[in-house]
Amino acid sequence: MGNSALRAHVETAQKTGVFQLKDRGLTEFPSELQKLTSNLRTIDLSNNKIESLPPMIIGKFTLLKSLSLNNNKLTVLPDELCNLKKLEMLSLNNNHLREVPSTFGQLSALKTLSLSGNQLRALPPQLCSLRHLDVVDLSKNQIRSIPDIVGELQVIELNLNQNQISQISVKISCCPRLKVLRLEENCLELSMLPQSILSDSQICLLAVEGNLFEIKKLRELEGYDK
Repeated sequence: MGNSALRAHVETAQKTGVFQLKDRGLTEFPSELQKLTSNLRTIDLSNNKIESLPPMIIGKFTLLKSLSLNNNKLTVLPDELCNLKKLEMLSLNNNHLREVPSTFGQLSALKTLSLSGNQLRALPPQLCSLRHLDVVDLSKNQIRSIPDIVGELQVIELNLNQNQISQISVKISCCPRLKVLRLEENCLELSMLPQSILSDSQICLLAVEGNLFEIKKLRELEGYDK
């Protein structure tokens, strides 16, 4: 992509607060965006070949509310990403991430987080300190179990479809706001589904098709009608 084309995008973004550059084969985060750290509210660099985010730049977008880097080649996220105190939407689907930074809990304004199609092996405990988080998509990862800490999650919707989950902590029933729980295409036996999900939780949509039991068996469980 030519410098003049990139310059035109930067000039437009300076006026609109939105920088969008998708499907351009970019291999790195555009350094030209340094000039816009106090302008941008939205950055979308999806469908490129970006392998890393520059620590010295990424944490300086003080007004940024939405960051999309779907379909890139990211393997790690810098701690500086967590300086984005106004960030409400972070979308990192289809990268090569194995974990999120330990400082991830500092993204205090985050409402929507998409990490589908990565290489996460566990539910990131850092998510439990994000009080405004509404929707989390962790589908298509390699998560095997849901630990006790899940009870502290504040989310309304949790998508764990297409993982390798065979165990779920009973604490999932304690999630104060959880209404939608998606567990399709995992490795769950019916006996591993906590009864309290049906009887004692706020969950009103439970999607469990494609596990190691027939759905009609679930319907026979006590509390299903509730």
